[in-house]
Amino acid sequence: AALPETDFARWNAHLEPCDMPLGKILFEAGCQCTHAYFPTTSIISMLYLTAKGEAVETAVAGCDGIGGLPLLTTGSLAPGRAIVRSGGHGFRLNASWLMQEFDRSRAVQQLLLRYMQAVLTQTSQIAVCNRLHSLEQQLSRWLLMSLDRVSADEILATQELIASSLGVRREGVTAAAGHLQDAGLISYRRGHISVLNREGLERSACECYAVLKQDYEALMPETALAT
Repeated sequence: AALPETDFARWNAHLEPCDMPLGKILFEAGCQCTHAYFPTTSIISMLYLTAKGEAVETAVAGCDGIGGLPLLTTGSLAPGRAIVRSGGHGFRLNASWLMQEFDRSRAVQQLLLRYMQAVLTQTSQIAVCNRLHSLEQQLSRWLLMSLDRVSADEILATQELIASSLGVRREGVTAAAGHLQDAGLISYRRGHISVLNREGLERSACECYAVLKQDYEALMPETALAT
C-alpha cells in the first residue's frame, strides 16, 4: 500500500499468495533466504537462538512489514529463525527479484531502508524491555503489538509460545496472564486471548509499547498501524 502505483504494478505480477500456518518456519539461522514474506492476516516472529536451542523474540512483522530483511543486509543468509506465530495468509516475493527492485527503484529502496530502521528500533526497544521491565509489563506490550498486527481483539497464542517469545519460563507467563485476567483486562481460554479493556492493557504495559508505536509511525507514516 505504501508503494507508488507504478512500482506496485510491477510487484503485483510477482507477488505469490501463500498460506502461513501457525508454527511454520520460514527460514532458519544461517540458511539462505529464497523469498521475502509479506503477512496480511498472520504474524512473523524473528527469533535469535542460543547454542542450547533457547530462543527469544527480537522483532515481529505483520500487515505492517516484511519478513526477510536479511536479503538486504547479509547476502540473504538469515541471522536468526523466522517463524509464523499467528497463523493466516500473506504474500511472498522471490529474493533475487526483490533485490533487483531494490536496485532499480529509489522509492522501493527508501521504503525498505526506512522499514529496516523501524525494525532495528524495535529490536533495541524489546531488548530494553526484556532487561528492565516486569513480565506483566512485557506480556502487555507483547499482546498489544500482536493485536495491532492482526487488527483484531483476539489472538491465538499458547503459554508455551508466549514463554518462548519472551525468553521466560511458562510458569511466569501463567502468573502474569492470571494477573491481567484478574484485573479484567484480558480473557484467556485454551490458547485464545481476548482483550476486554485495551486502555487498561496499555496502562499495564511499560512505555516501550508507546515508544515503538510512535517511532514506527514517524518512520513509516504510509503504513501506520491503526488501533
